[in-house]
Amino acid sequence: MAQRLFTRDTQAIFWNNNKNAIQRMLDYDYTIKRETPSVAAIVAPTSSNKFEKFFWGGDEVMIPVYRSTKEAKEAHPNADVLLNFASFRTAYDVTMDAVDNVGGFRVIMITAEGIPERLSRKMIANARAKGVTVIGPATVGAITPGAFKIANVGGTIDNIIKSKLHRAGSCGLVTRSGGLFNELSNIIARNADGIAEGVAIGGDRFVGSTFIDNLLRMEQNPDVKYMVLLGEVGGTEEYKVIEAVKSGKIKKPIIAWCIGTIAKHYSSGVQFGHAGASANDDRETAEAKNKAMKEAGIHVPNTFNDLPDEIAGVYKQLKAEGVISEIEEPEINKIPAYRRPRQFVCTISDDRGEEATYAGYPISSVALPETGKTIGDVISLLWFKKVYPRWAVDFIETVLKTVADHGPAVSGAHNAKVTARAGKSVVESLVTGLLTIGPRFGGAIDGAAKYFKYANDNNMSPKEFINYMKKQGIPIPGIGHRIKSLKNPDLRVKGLMDFAKKNFPATPLLDYAREVEKLTTSKKENLILNVDGTIGILMVDMWRALGYSEEEIDEFIESGTLNSFFILGRTIGFIGHILDEKRLAMPMYRTPWDDILYDVKKAEEI
Repeated sequence: MAQRLFTRDTQAIFWNNNKNAIQRMLDYDYTIKRETPSVAAIVAPTSSNKFEKFFWGGDEVMIPVYRSTKEAKEAHPNADVLLNFASFRTAYDVTMDAVDNVGGFRVIMITAEGIPERLSRKMIANARAKGVTVIGPATVGAITPGAFKIANVGGTIDNIIKSKLHRAGSCGLVTRSGGLFNELSNIIARNADGIAEGVAIGGDRFVGSTFIDNLLRMEQNPDVKYMVLLGEVGGTEEYKVIEAVKSGKIKKPIIAWCIGTIAKHYSSGVQFGHAGASANDDRETAEAKNKAMKEAGIHVPNTFNDLPDEIAGVYKQLKAEGVISEIEEPEINKIPAYRRPRQFVCTISDDRGEEATYAGYPISSVALPETGKTIGDVISLLWFKKVYPRWAVDFIETVLKTVADHGPAVSGAHNAKVTARAGKSVVESLVTGLLTIGPRFGGAIDGAAKYFKYANDNNMSPKEFINYMKKQGIPIPGIGHRIKSLKNPDLRVKGLMDFAKKNFPATPLLDYAREVEKLTTSKKENLILNVDGTIGILMVDMWRALGYSEEEIDEFIESGTLNSFFILGRTIGFIGHILDEKRLAMPMYRTPWDDILYDVKKAEEI
């Protein structure tokens, strides 16, 4: 068992988007000057958000959102704490999934109250067998002051500071009750130097980590010099602590009290608050347990009201003996009284410093000739926030040059030229050309990547893929050319393929597409893999070689990234045509009558 429950590097995955609880954790992080947020990720199965914004002091941070615990854990392998804020109907399944299917969690906290006891016992036994510490169910959590706190433990920041929970003290605190945990933290702060670690184990009858589990860990934790245990009427867990003290497993001083001594004035079977707070025999009464603990040498006050004096006495004795040293109060950050959320988020560039940056790189480090960087390098930074290797950058540049223009007759160039001849500006003319780019103009790049990848991902044979597209009633995007054929190949396609074969680590999708092409050209010679199809397919091969997941590549395709290359490249050509019209001072364009089929009937009178 780890000596310390949490450290300043501990990060958690938060199951359920409880924004108030997460914000309290981040406010605590900022207050104690943690370098990284304690919440690494949020799991929200029904959310379509990719992130949630939270305040970090007066600034903001983005916490990524995932649809499953597995997905979050894979993206954040160092997050070894799961904060399970699911409802009592879901909490069991979430915990079992985390333990059995996901793995890698050291601590799981379960806040839900009322999980059926049969399921709780199975869940706890399963976690214990896998070496996972479970805090709860029915708990507010735990805290290692100055390092990490779970959700709402300790209350507000003001209360946390007053209770000295912003930095480590000397006491290890274990309770069942979350409310009394906060009260005891405050009592210990006023009568001693605060706590070094604290756990509210939960109020349900069956909890994941018991009193003895936590006290044995605290016995090994060098930060803990003495312990405070707050038990309650019902159950026999306190007797395990008594045995550990008698056997010498626990040597550090323990101050303990079992609440519920008033229960003796009621008939048997009365429950006090928690599910487990009911004595089933004399041994489970608070009075019997307090007496047994006192006989074992544990510091037990005469009444709960005497508990502060007992804590003060033990603390002063340990300090006099040199066991406890004076604590130097650390500097803390103050949460601003007023915080305004930002309306926009930018993750690609920053213009606030002395020099603007592209994805963290000063512009001068990529823009100046002596850097050797090209427009492809800039695209890799601003579009993908990655530094691509030279072969990938060169391929991007090749694509841009290949799609820059395809003559004046295509719809985009035609629109741009007509608008320029109407006397409009470069910007206005360019926009009219760009607005034609879509499913029928430039869309074959997107479509080829999407459908060829889909067929390849689903292990379709080339023949099965062709039949699949036929059933969909969709011509295969990227296949076919008006002029070019097997006998009259497109040199742009040949150049792209040659470059990829020479420079790409592998081209599995291109190889697959070439097999499809063998079948399509056997029917008609011009049903070749065209330039749009080659670009789309090789883009997928490029991203695969760069280590992107299939899901990330699918997202690139769906978001229009491939079309963006066409837009950027074709912009060069459109501007060329616009400037050509301006330079030639061409007059307003009017479509000739003989290019229009007029079929105008006389309107019917109603």
